[in-house]
Amino acid sequence: MDSLVTWTKVVYALHAFSLLTGIIGTATVVGAFLTGWPSIIAVILNYIKRSEARGTWLESHFRWQIRTFWFGLLWISLCMAFIIATFGIGLLVTWLPVALVGLWFVYRIVRGWINLGDGRPMYV
Repeated sequence: MDSLVTWTKVVYALHAFSLLTGIIGTATVVGAFLTGWPSIIAVILNYIKRSEARGTWLESHFRWQIRTFWFGLLWISLCMAFIIATFGIGLLVTWLPVALVGLWFVYRIVRGWINLGDGRPMYV
């Protein structure tokens, strides 16, 4: 179980590194999270180890991490579809939902990591 907890911490750390890259780098938080190699590796690691977490309190963390990535991709895809549908005019207002998705990513990673540190499952 300790190795699985460590594994889960590594996945949160990879996601946090992607967020940090977006915050201090030239990329956006959303762009760094969804296209950065740390987050992509993290999602792959989630899928590799997910079966080992089944039936444990860590299963909820794996689900939380996977859903954070895929739902974030969905929200950003909808924002991009709005920009395309409005022939680019939507770009003027789309920054707000994109910023909210970025804050949502930060919230999900911080909350998950805190619960993991406290030994609590995530309630999705």
